[in-house]
Amino acid sequence: MSDLAVKYLSISIAMMSLGAVALALGRIFSEWISSVARNPGARDAVQQIGFLGFALTEAIALFALILIMILMFVI
Repeated sequence: MSDLAVKYLSISIAMMSLGAVALALGRIFSEWISSVARNPGARDAVQQIGFLGFALTEAIALFALILIMILMFVI
């Protein structure tokens, strides 16, 4: 297996995490909306947890993008 093939394989594996992040963000926001729809009084408490989950999940996507850029342009 050539070096270029290994490089593209590692980039594609790193890109799979972006798909997982997209699914996780969809789940976070769908659960957030359904919980507020069930109990509108708990909106403030659920909103802080939702934003925290969004920020932490999005951080994983940013780390994956940085890794992909390093793999593409540096290595």
